[in-house]
Amino acid sequence: MNHQLPELSYSYDALESFIDEKTMKIHHTKHHQGYIDKLNKTLQGTAFEDWELNKLLKGLDELPDKIKTSVRNNGGGHANHILFFGGMSPSGKKSPEGDLLKMIEEEFSSFENFKTEFEEVAGSHFGSGWAWLVKAGKGLEVYSTGGHDSPVTDGYEPLLNLDVWEHAYYLNYQNKRGEYISNFWNVVDWDEIEKRFEKAKK
Repeated sequence: MNHQLPELSYSYDALESFIDEKTMKIHHTKHHQGYIDKLNKTLQGTAFEDWELNKLLKGLDELPDKIKTSVRNNGGGHANHILFFGGMSPSGKKSPEGDLLKMIEEEFSSFENFKTEFEEVAGSHFGSGWAWLVKAGKGLEVYSTGGHDSPVTDGYEPLLNLDVWEHAYYLNYQNKRGEYISNFWNVVDWDEIEKRFEKAKK
């Protein structure tokens, strides 16, 4: 399997002014593409070359030490960016509805409380990493991962993620990570997040 860079469903400037065009283009064509290139190189000629991405991340312990770290970092980077870019839209629904909203309110008391907790997790993460909303068993959980570690490896179903690596925001926000995090809600596509939630329930 030759892993490929998915096309975005929107233009690089579509999320202005919350995420700028230059950052989006570099992030997608350089950073995300770079993880894919390294993943393909790592897997080339191995018995794991044809493994689908989630299978690789769920089965890290089955991989030989020689390639495990690279698959964890670059496979995770690939998977995490697919979710990140795919979970945003200039025209998506700005808040969840239905069963997802009900579960968020059950777990976090309110949608606003969920947003506050998510922002706190993202803002307090030290160094490079990701903030996540995941389906964990029958409930929901907000937590962070370092590097490009994937919740899939932990047995969770990722629903929403925010990239807090500096390359995701530094050109526009510099050291104002908190502003970047709070502006993220303006571009979340809750239609897509609800679809992931419905799939995770099955």
